[in-house]
Amino acid sequence: MEFNDISDITGITEGFSQSEDQDLSIEVGKEKTESLKKSISEINDLVVSREKLSKETFDEAEKIKTEINNFLLENEASKIADSDLRDNTKEKNDLRSKKIGISELQLNEKIGCWKDIALLKKEKRVYEQELNEKEARLLMLNKLMGDK
Repeated sequence: MEFNDISDITGITEGFSQSEDQDLSIEVGKEKTESLKKSISEINDLVVSREKLSKETFDEAEKIKTEINNFLLENEASKIADSDLRDNTKEKNDLRSKKIGISELQLNEKIGCWKDIALLKKEKRVYEQELNEKEARLLMLNKLMGDK
């Protein structure tokens, strides 16, 4: 397909008046602002969900650490023969190592949550700035149209 002369595009907009063009522009602007508001709302929901997930993960890890502590305390009071002492000590050290791993997981979750929320809030600020600009333009167009 070849385009010979596209400089004359008056035929495309021939059926629309200037007022209809402005009304169409305002409608498109309103749709864009509604879309931005929806995006901002979705980001707020994502922030809340991420905070909730982080809290659940942290709480679950705390439960596991408490269970390990309780198990260690229960078994510390029991009498152990010398031959089993070495195995028992190894198991206790393994459990303590798991507690440290769980603590690391909790720390990484806190950091990951903070990073995720920071990125979401950064994206939200971009949308809010764009929304403010669109709303200001719409207000200006409405004032201009009201003056005529």
